[in-house]
Amino acid sequence: QVQLVESGGGLVQAGGSLRLSCANSGRTLSSYAMAWFRQPPGKEREFVAGIIRGGGITKHADSVKGRFTISRDNAKNTLYLQMNSLKPDDTAVYYCAANQYFSIVATATSDYDYWGQGTQVTVSS
Repeated sequence: QVQLVESGGGLVQAGGSLRLSCANSGRTLSSYAMAWFRQPPGKEREFVAGIIRGGGITKHADSVKGRFTISRDNAKNTLYLQMNSLKPDDTAVYYCAANQYFSIVATATSDYDYWGQGTQVTVSS
C-alpha cells in the first residue's frame, strides 16, 4: 500500500527557498517512479519534476529548470523537491505522485496511480 504525505510547504518571499518532502508510510518508495506536480489557483495540475525508481534520471519542467531539484532517498523512503529562487508564479498546491510500472519519467497526471494530499506553497512578491 502506498500512502504519500507531503510536508515543507509554507509562505516565503520571492527569491527564497523551500524544501518539500514526500514520505510513504506503506511500501518502500524504491519500487516506484515518483514526481512532483503543482496546481496553481484556478488552473490545472501541471508536472514539475520526476525521477525514476533508481534515481539516476530526472526531468524538470522548463518553468523550474535551474531553480528546482528533485531527489530521492530510498533508504529514508522519502522524495524531495528543493526549490530555490522562488517566484510568485510558483504559488500552488504541490503534490507528490507515484507510479509502479514506468521506467521513464512520465509527465501526465493520468500516468500516476498514487497521490498525496498536497502542501500549499505561497510566494509573496
